Amino acid sequence: MDVPLERDEGEYAYAGQLILQGVPPYRLACNMKLPGTYAAYAGIMAVFGQTARGIRLGLLLVNLATAALLFLLGRRLFDEPTGAAAAAAFALLSLSQGVYGVFAHATHFVLLPALAGLYLLVRAIGEGGGTAGTVDAAPAPAIMKQHGIFFVLFGVFWLAWEMARRGLRPRVIAARCGALLAGSALPFGLTCALLLGAGVFGDFWFWTFDYARAYVSQVPLPLGMSIFAQAIQAVAAPALPIWALAAIGLAAPLRDRQARARLPFTAGLALASFAAICPGLYFREHYFVLLLPAVALSAAIAVTAAGRALEKWLEAGRDAGGRGLSEILPALVFLSCLAYPIVREREFFFSMTPVEASRRTYGPNPFPEAIEIAKRIAAGTTAADRVAILGSEPEIFFYAGRRSATGHIYMYGLMENQPHARRMQQEAIRQIEAAAPRYMVFVNVPQSWLARPDSDTTILDWSRGYIGAHYEVAGVVDIAADDTTVYAWGKEAIDYEPRSPYVVYVFRRV
Repeated sequence: MDVPLERDEGEYAYAGQLILQGVPPYRLACNMKLPGTYAAYAGIMAVFGQTARGIRLGLLLVNLATAALLFLLGRRLFDEPTGAAAAAAFALLSLSQGVYGVFAHATHFVLLPALAGLYLLVRAIGEGGGTAGTVDAAPAPAIMKQHGIFFVLFGVFWLAWEMARRGLRPRVIAARCGALLAGSALPFGLTCALLLGAGVFGDFWFWTFDYARAYVSQVPLPLGMSIFAQAIQAVAAPALPIWALAAIGLAAPLRDRQARARLPFTAGLALASFAAICPGLYFREHYFVLLLPAVALSAAIAVTAAGRALEKWLEAGRDAGGRGLSEILPALVFLSCLAYPIVREREFFFSMTPVEASRRTYGPNPFPEAIEIAKRIAAGTTAADRVAILGSEPEIFFYAGRRSATGHIYMYGLMENQPHARRMQQEAIRQIEAAAPRYMVFVNVPQSWLARPDSDTTILDWSRGYIGAHYEVAGVVDIAADDTTVYAWGKEAIDYEPRSPYVVYVFRRV
C-alpha cells in the first residue's frame, strides 16, 4: 500500500487534489482521460487522505466491490459455485504484476460501474421475463475512460438479444434499447453540463476527443498485432493456469448445456472486453484489467462445467460417490491454479519493500525519487508558487502540494507525431514563461518523454536557453542503479557529475 505512485496515479491524484481545492478538471491539468477517474480519486482522498496509502486503500475497496459484483453476476447467470470461482479468479488476476494490478489505474475504476450496470441489467431482465417492465438505467463506465463505452454497447446488444429471443416486436426492442442507451448516457451528459458550467468544456472536448482521436490513430495495424502478441504473454504469464482454464471455458458450450444457454452473454462480454483493450493498438499491460472479468468468468465456467461432466460420467458408471468426487476434484484443480500466481509472485507480495516493488515493476523511472524531490520543492516554495516539470511526472505536483505552471503535465503528447504537437508545445512554453515558476524540474529519463526520431524538439531547444537565463541548479537526483539513488543538493549539486543516464535535475529561479 505504500509503493510510490507511478505517473498515471500521479496524474489522477493531482487532478483529484485540485478538485478537492475547487479547481475543475482541464483547467490546470490536462490529459485525454475522461474526468470520472479524477472524481473517483478525489472521493477516495477525501475519505482516506491524500497519500499513496489512502489511494491504495480506495483501490482495494473498489477491487473488492468489483469481485463481489462478479460473484453476484455469476450466481445469477449460472449458480453460486460459478460466481464464487469467478470472484476468486478475478481477485488474484487483478492483483497480478502482469497487469500492474496493485497500481490504481483508470481501468480498475471502469470495471466497477461496468459490472454494476450489467448486474442491474441482468436482474431487470430476470429469468423467464422481466422485459415487460422498465429496464434499469445502468451506471456509465464511459465517464471513467473512453474504453468503457464497449461495455455499454454490450449491454444494449444483450438486452436486444434477450428481448428478441422472447418474441418481442422490433419496435419494442428498439424503444427499450434506446431507453437503456439514454440512461447510460445520462452520467456523461451531466458531466458535460458540469464542465460547461465550470468554463472548461472547450478544453475538455479538445483533450478527450480531438487529441484522443489523434492519439489512437498513430499505431499501424501490423505493429499493433506485434505489440499484442508480446503483451499477452507478459500479462498471462504470472497467472498462466487461470488463463488456461479460461481458454478451456471458451470451449465449454460445446459440451455443457448450461454454458451453452449463457453463450450470448459470455461471448458478448468477452468480445466487448477485448474491444475495450484495443483503442490505439497500444495494448499496455494495465489495459488488460478490462479483460479480467471475462477471463475469470470463463475460468469459473470451465471448473463448474468439468464438475457436471465428471458427475455424469461417474453416474453412468453407477459410482455412488460420484457427486462428492465431482465437486472435490474440480475444486482441488481450481485451488491449485489459484495458488500458482501466489507462489510465483510471492517475492513481490511478501518480501519486497515498496521501493523494490516499484523498481521491479517500472525500472529506473523516478517514482520513489519523486517523494524526496517534492519535499525539497515544498520546503522552498509557498502555496502560491508555481512549479514546471519538463517530463511526465505529475506525481511530484501531488506530493509537493504545488500547482503546475502549465496544463501540460505530460510531455508525451508534445513528442508524438500528431497534428496538435507543435501548438501544444508553444502553449506549454507560453504558460511556463507567464507563470515564471519558482522551480523547474528537468527529467532526463527516456520513459518520461518517449521522444522519437520524428519528434518536434522545440520545447527542448527552448528549455536550454530559458533555464540557463533564469535558473540555477538546486539539486541533482542520480538513479545510479536499481537499489541506489544519489541525491546532491545545494552547492554539492553544482559540481556533481551523474554516473547514470537516468537523472532528474532540479532548478531554482535566481
